[in-house]
Amino acid sequence: MNVVMTTLFGLESLVAEELQELGYAREQITVSDGQVVLDAGSGVALATARANVNLRTAERVLVQLAQYPARDFETFFEQARDLPWEDWIDRDCVIHVNGYSRKSVLFGIPACQSLLKKAIVARLAQAYGLAPGSRIREDQAVGLVRIQFGIVQDVVTLMVDTSGDGLHKRGYRPLRHEAPIKETLAAGLVKLSMFRPDAGEVLFDPFCGSGTIPIEAALITRRIAPGLNRSFAGERWTLTGQAAFAQAKSEARDRVDRSPAARALIFGSDLSAQAAALSAENARVAGVSDLIQFRAQDVMRLRLPELRQWTQSDSILVIGNPPYGERLLDIEAARDLYQATCDIFLPQGQLCEGIRLSLLTPDADFEKIAGRPADKRRKLYNGMIRCMMYHYYRHPKKV
Repeated sequence: MNVVMTTLFGLESLVAEELQELGYAREQITVSDGQVVLDAGSGVALATARANVNLRTAERVLVQLAQYPARDFETFFEQARDLPWEDWIDRDCVIHVNGYSRKSVLFGIPACQSLLKKAIVARLAQAYGLAPGSRIREDQAVGLVRIQFGIVQDVVTLMVDTSGDGLHKRGYRPLRHEAPIKETLAAGLVKLSMFRPDAGEVLFDPFCGSGTIPIEAALITRRIAPGLNRSFAGERWTLTGQAAFAQAKSEARDRVDRSPAARALIFGSDLSAQAAALSAENARVAGVSDLIQFRAQDVMRLRLPELRQWTQSDSILVIGNPPYGERLLDIEAARDLYQATCDIFLPQGQLCEGIRLSLLTPDADFEKIAGRPADKRRKLYNGMIRCMMYHYYRHPKKV
C-alpha cells in the first residue's frame, strides 16, 4: 500500500521535500502533477499519520488500496468486487464514494461512483454471509469511510481518504475573511520565498487579510506541526488507527521550538482595522502571537523608513497575496495597488537595499508594472485562479 498526497498544482516538490525532512528517502517518493506518492513499505500506518500531522503544503493524505487497468465498466466492477473490502472497512460503517477520471475511456463519474459502491457492497455482503443482492447496514454512529477512485489513462486507483477535513483546515482560523488564501498555499509561498529568520530577516505581509501568511510563517519558524491540534479520519480507520497518530503527534511535539521570542519577527498589515484585529486573534489561537505583530495600514500610504522602524530591521522579506481583479478589486484598482507596492520596494525596477519581494498575482502584466522581469517565477493556483509568484531578490550592483 502506498501513501498518496494530493497537492495544489505547483506545490508538489515542496511536499516531496517535507517528506524527506520527515526521514523518508527520495527513492521512496514519486512526484506527478497534483500528487505525491510515498512507498512506505510496511510502515503505512505511521507514514500516513506523520503525513497528516506534519505536511504543510499537502491537501489530503490517502492510502492506496489497489490499482488495475480497466477500459470498460464490467472490468471496473469485477476487479473492485474481488478486493478484500472486509479487511479495510469495519462492519456497519457508512461508505462514501467519490472520484475523478482523466484521459480515460471511463469518464462518467456518477456511473463509476455507483458501480464501485455496488462492487464494495456485493463483496461485503458475501463476506458477511448475506444472500446475493442483499443490502448492508450503514450506521453513521459506527463510522465513515471515504473511498476515492482515480482513473488516469485507463488505470484505476482505489484509495481511502485518511484526512477527513482538508489539511488546510489547521483550526486557528474558524472565522471567514473575504477571499482568504488557503493555509497550504500560504505555507508554500513562505517556503518558496525561503524566509531566513536565523539570518536576522523579518517577514512583512502588507495584505494580511486574516493573517494566514504571517501565521504560517510563524508555525514554520517555531516548527509547530500544522495538524498537531486537530483530528483526522485515519484515527478512526482500522488500517491506521489512533496509536499511529498518537505517535506522530508525540514526535511532532518534541520538534517544537519552545524558546521565548526576544521580539517579533513577522509583521502583517491590512487596510481594514477589523482584519488586523482578526489576524491577531487567529495568531493567538495558533499559539504564535509572540512572534507576530499586526496593524491597520494603507499600503498606498506606507513608506519604507516607517516600515524599517516598525520592524526594527533593515532586512525584510515582503511577501503577499494582494487583492486582485478576479477576487476583490477591479483590474485598474488592483494595478494601482501593485504600482504603489512596487514604488515602495522596487522603485524604477531597482530593488531597495535589504528588501526581498515575493508577490502572488494572476496579472500577466505585473512585470511591466514592476519595471523589470522577476528574478524567479513560479506558476501556482489560488483556488481555480492561475497565478504567478514573482520573486525579486537581486539588488543593484554597488559602484
